[in-house]
Amino acid sequence: QVQLVESGRGLVQAGGSLRLSCAASGSIFSINAMGWYRQAPGKQRELVARITSGGSTNYADSMKGRFTISRDNAKNTVDLQMNSLKPEDTAVYYCHAVLKISGWGPERSYWGQGTQVTVSS
Repeated sequence: QVQLVESGRGLVQAGGSLRLSCAASGSIFSINAMGWYRQAPGKQRELVARITSGGSTNYADSMKGRFTISRDNAKNTVDLQMNSLKPEDTAVYYCHAVLKISGWGPERSYWGQGTQVTVSS
């Protein structure tokens, strides 16, 4: 059983900052990529940022320069530092991981339960 648990939900004013954290736990053999996605009401879920086990990152264009993703491989955690937040960043943010639960099994995709971020104007 694998769980991704997010923390750091909040309400902030435009221009403010917020940090989200996610911890993966359970029967984990190895984690490849970890990342954050978000879904605003009436919109599709979209990539925010992702980071590989080697530390390579990629960001959605609208987040570049404002958001920073980081990861602690030893702790199986991934953080998202969000600065200069805008009202359009309001969404439910989901932690995501691609991992193996055994050395011989396939990689599978896992999601957290989501955490609400609201940015007021």
